[in-house]
Amino acid sequence: MAENASSLTHLALRKFKRNFWGVLSFVYIVFCGLVALFAYLIAPDHSRNANQMHLAIHSKKPGFTVKMLTVPGPEVTGQSFLSTAFTGKINTDSEIPITSFEISNHEVEYIPYSEDASLELTKAIPLEDFGVSAITTGDFEVQFITEKTFLLGTDKYGRDLLSRMLIGARISFSIGFIAVLISLIIGVFLGAVGGYYGGKLDAFIMWIINVTWSIPTLLLVIAITLALGKGFWQVFIAVGLTMWVEVARVVRGQVLSVKEAQYVTAARALGYKDMRILFKHILPNILAPVIVISAANFASAILIESGLSFLGIGAQPPVPSWGAMIKDHYSYIILGKAYLAIIPGLAIMSLVMAFMLMGNALRDALDVKGVN
Repeated sequence: MAENASSLTHLALRKFKRNFWGVLSFVYIVFCGLVALFAYLIAPDHSRNANQMHLAIHSKKPGFTVKMLTVPGPEVTGQSFLSTAFTGKINTDSEIPITSFEISNHEVEYIPYSEDASLELTKAIPLEDFGVSAITTGDFEVQFITEKTFLLGTDKYGRDLLSRMLIGARISFSIGFIAVLISLIIGVFLGAVGGYYGGKLDAFIMWIINVTWSIPTLLLVIAITLALGKGFWQVFIAVGLTMWVEVARVVRGQVLSVKEAQYVTAARALGYKDMRILFKHILPNILAPVIVISAANFASAILIESGLSFLGIGAQPPVPSWGAMIKDHYSYIILGKAYLAIIPGLAIMSLVMAFMLMGNALRDALDVKGVN
């Protein structure tokens, strides 16, 4: 039996490897997952939630470059490398986009960046605010002036769009994993129990499934979200509580089809308890369709979260979310800056498509009746 299972696993893996789009989607998903995990190490803006605002340079096109004057803030202690890498840096420094600067009379005189040359006004900051009493222009430029390039431009608040996109990927992956986990826990248990025992218990579980199924998913998620309150984890739980129905129906159907199989009858004859037969013998043999539907649910969870964020009841600001980025910038489509909404839209589309293509590839690979 073990050798047979191993050979079927190798056969499925070999069939999956021959599916170009499935492998490409899997590689893309792994790449996006790694980017999401190490987003703060990769992102140009390491501040928490990439929320460093520069209103003077809002809505700039990709590739925009500007000089930044950094005014040091109070030193923050207690930030470890792991904390900075996974939750971002608590940044107390102030960044000012400037056109030019000079040092005179123990002050730094600078001209803030402005698109309108007539509005350029010279401002000054005492050198002591930088922690120095005297410094040459060259040394000052090395220590406190940086030239920043925004590869994807800036959003309407002057935040680095690339950094927001990278960190926003965490929301999509988190919602996918947690929602699928919740749906599997609830759906597999209810579907397996209902299909195995049948009778009134099965009828009651099917009644719950049908009632839940009859309610539009987005409306149900909105209702649960409003009941639990707006927030990061509330959205994850709400989406997960609406996605278990499909899993339960698939598992129930699979259990009904195999519960009278010979190996189940043999297990009963040996005196094994029902829960052991169900979870040790039946479920491992019906995992293929569950894996496929989990991939589809992952994609659905990303779309639902994006929709909720677009409606303003998803992840709340300043937490970056691809859906919220589209909400903030969809009006810019007619203002000649459509990329502000198109870039997060393409990210959502590509990730959802990757999960759907991988799900299709898994379905073909795990179909033991298919052609080898």
